[in-house]
Amino acid sequence: MAKDVEVAERGSFSGKDYQDPPPAPLIDAEELTKWSFYRALIAEFIATLLFLYITVLTVIGYNHQTDLKENGEICGGVGILGIAWAFGGMIFILVYCTAGISGGHINPAVTFGLFLARKVSLIRAIMYMVAQCLGAICGVGLVKAFQKSYFNKYGGGG
Repeated sequence: MAKDVEVAERGSFSGKDYQDPPPAPLIDAEELTKWSFYRALIAEFIATLLFLYITVLTVIGYNHQTDLKENGEICGGVGILGIAWAFGGMIFILVYCTAGISGGHINPAVTFGLFLARKVSLIRAIMYMVAQCLGAICGVGLVKAFQKSYFNKYGGGG
């Protein structure tokens, strides 16, 4: 105990207080038998769907509010800052909600980066990316289904 106190007093601690986990195996077929794997896929799908749904609707809403032919106001709409807040807020909320389930990747580029860093296995990375891409397609599809006239009028928000 005295030795620990002396080391603490001098301020020279040896070693880190956090150890990195071992690298994920390249192929882990055992993952396919676990319910937590499929729960994580569902979480990534739903999070990406919600992200695209809300953010594309925000951009379409901004384009509609600033359309001079529709509203006649020069300063209407949430502005670019409102769009940034919608994107940032959605990412914050969705990562917070899904971090404990799937890691909160929400983006195939994030998943690919974690695969390259050997934090996720190849099977998990591929399945996450498929779920994320399908979630994005479904999210934009829901926007198009519910707001077809605005979606077509404003070029899908772009």
